Amino acid sequence: MLIEIMNVSVIFGSNHALNELSVSLEGGAIGLLGPNGAGKSTLLKMLLGFVEPSQGDVKLFDKDVKTQQNEIREQVGYMPEDDCLIPQMNAVQMVSYAGEICGMPSKDAMQRSHEVLYYVGVEEERYRPISGYSTGMKQRVKLAQALIHDPKLLLLDEPTNGMDTAGREEMLLLIKDISEEKGINVVLSSHLLPDIESVCHEIFALSNGNLAVKGNIEELRRSQTQAFDLKIVGDQETFIESLGQYSYSTEIKADGLLRVTSNNEEKTEGIFFFKLAHETGIQLRQLREVEHTLEDVFAEVMYQNGNLSTHN
Repeated sequence: MLIEIMNVSVIFGSNHALNELSVSLEGGAIGLLGPNGAGKSTLLKMLLGFVEPSQGDVKLFDKDVKTQQNEIREQVGYMPEDDCLIPQMNAVQMVSYAGEICGMPSKDAMQRSHEVLYYVGVEEERYRPISGYSTGMKQRVKLAQALIHDPKLLLLDEPTNGMDTAGREEMLLLIKDISEEKGINVVLSSHLLPDIESVCHEIFALSNGNLAVKGNIEELRRSQTQAFDLKIVGDQETFIESLGQYSYSTEIKADGLLRVTSNNEEKTEGIFFFKLAHETGIQLRQLREVEHTLEDVFAEVMYQNGNLSTHN
């Protein structure tokens, strides 16, 4: 098991940052979601041993976070959200220094620094002071310092922050390659749901320090309530009333399409809407089944937990 969190609470004064949380993660690329104050940052810091649980037990690689911190940190790379770089250093110095902190001999750290900087796309710029780097370049250096010691697990906190569209896509491709081709486990915390959807196969979401949902992204998508977008011409009110008799909810969208959501357990076939359109004397010009996204899953979970305002 990669990560085991067993009945863990983290309490700051009267605030329960984590509240009797239990979750097990087997590995791969895992997305960490949750609104502001849900406990995401506390969770990452706890896994690194920076925050001690008020109760419960935490294990990484079957090692206890409380008693085996050094062994765990040897196998974990961390890319924090906040700036962690020394501006007077250049990228080679910064990344090799991170390697030495991890216990690597100076010569090996320097050689490895060049390798990981080349891998993340910092080549010609690697001898310039970090103070002159763009935000995107700094993010790449932060990723490089997390990779320097060949970790088994990467904890990535908002890795695409401040990056333009092209840089963001390149960063996500790097993370995907790290997970799929390099075989390194990844826990990716991000407020950008498409980022997690493009990289991760599994998610777990926190709400008020509790586990809100955990599962395979594709399976969670399929578990969403079936919905259709329809374009109709004719007596819309009569058609909507008829749908209500068959336990369908309706919503008129901004683009004029009618969003029809099924409240039935049985799967709806598209032919049903054509038959109902014929019976009510309206024309059905367009019918499309909605393909649910991770955002749909997350929105429903946060709504159920009474916290739908944000997902930072």
